[in-house]
Amino acid sequence: MEAAALITSSALDYRDALPDGGALIGLDLGTQTIGTAFCDGGWRIASPGKTLKRGKFGADKAALEALIRERSVRGIVIGLPLNMDGSSGPRAQSSNAYARNLSVLGLPILLWDERWSTAGAERDLIAQDMSRARRAERIDSAAAAIILQGAIDALAGGIL
Repeated sequence: MEAAALITSSALDYRDALPDGGALIGLDLGTQTIGTAFCDGGWRIASPGKTLKRGKFGADKAALEALIRERSVRGIVIGLPLNMDGSSGPRAQSSNAYARNLSVLGLPILLWDERWSTAGAERDLIAQDMSRARRAERIDSAAAAIILQGAIDALAGGIL
């Protein structure tokens, strides 16, 4: 984990911190769970990962660190739950604090606007004719994949 511990909401700064690309992990932080998603090193496709039970930060960090090591992740993308008017509320402040805590891993962190990610994930899962119970199990990781896909589309496509 050699990259500088940058925390930014600028895709340009984040891309500059990872000039050679690399696998990324996307996180959708809920109050009880953390949805994860991963993308390839070329930043083309994001896929849902595991949904982790959220607990004390030390346990969360250990679980995330294991996934990061397992997948040779080079950077972290965290969903930033902004209000519909673009302002930051308590949930966005919580995501910022979580990012600061995760910076001890030494990986660059991108805070990415996640407005509509859960609604989009729900819509996609319904379109797959998934039962309500199954959707509840998968919603957080599906939302993490939507967050990560939006970020990598911006990073790879130059929409900064």
